Amino acid sequence: MASHDIEIAPVRGESGFVAGMSAAMQSLENVVAEIALTNIPVLLVGESGTGKEMFAQRIHRLSANSDAALMKIACASMNAANFASELGLDNGNGSNEMDSFRPGTVFFDEISELDAGCQRSLLYALPDGDLRPRRGFLGARVISTTSRNLDEEMRAGRFRSELYYRISGACLRLPPLRDRKEDIPILVESFLTRYSAEFGRSRPTLSPRTLRRFLDYSWPGNIRQLGNVVKKIVALGDENLALPEAAAAPVEVRTQPVETRSYSLKAAARAASREAERGMILEALARTRWNRKRAAQELQISYKSLLYKLKQIGLSESQTE
Repeated sequence: MASHDIEIAPVRGESGFVAGMSAAMQSLENVVAEIALTNIPVLLVGESGTGKEMFAQRIHRLSANSDAALMKIACASMNAANFASELGLDNGNGSNEMDSFRPGTVFFDEISELDAGCQRSLLYALPDGDLRPRRGFLGARVISTTSRNLDEEMRAGRFRSELYYRISGACLRLPPLRDRKEDIPILVESFLTRYSAEFGRSRPTLSPRTLRRFLDYSWPGNIRQLGNVVKKIVALGDENLALPEAAAAPVEVRTQPVETRSYSLKAAARAASREAERGMILEALARTRWNRKRAAQELQISYKSLLYKLKQIGLSESQTE
């Protein structure tokens, strides 16, 4: 078995997992907690950097097979000539290489990258309602990820529909970070703690201005990009030097355009007031590490009023209770 294509991931503790506080991620976490206890195959769909591998490891840790290893298959590096032997389905002499190693979960990273030959081999190996042991049978729990639209891939003839139905007993879609910006502060806190410990440095506190830029930025690289930026901040010790992407991004202006021919002093005052209020809210949230109840107390407003204001400035559209 070629070690450069297959990675045996250690079972890690729960401290490294941070889903988020948004309604979308809380709902996803509830579903994960339920399906992890079963043995149905799971397909995780999402843009690059949304945390698909993190959730794959999460499902494995919560499963009944958590004591066994999680084996990661990098599908992009596979080809028809070596796929079966790399996975250990059959070594050509009638024995199975997995006899000496039985993973609890096999994780197919970016399964849409498998070519037609690999897809055919995997289709044969996956059960189809028949759990009787047979030669070439893959008995481990299967978790797959993809950043592509598999419906389009199937219509184009690049992905087998039969294989799709075998791997998608449960299909979970991970939202991009731009659609759940209320999770950014808690993710930033987690990354700051993680990389400060990793580098042996004191944990920095980000300025409200930096947090505001984080919230305004679209994060095309999602959680991976956010983590890399926070890592640079800890490593360089200067948040301004580590923010080329966010600093270059235009800040969203949430004020109404004012016509130059009839400039309104009242409109300008209202716009300035809204921006000042937004800044105060962000500062309070930064101080309280996004604890909204404590932030409301600091701002001397009710919790419901804070939720309403967060919705107004576009930071918590999914949580308006």
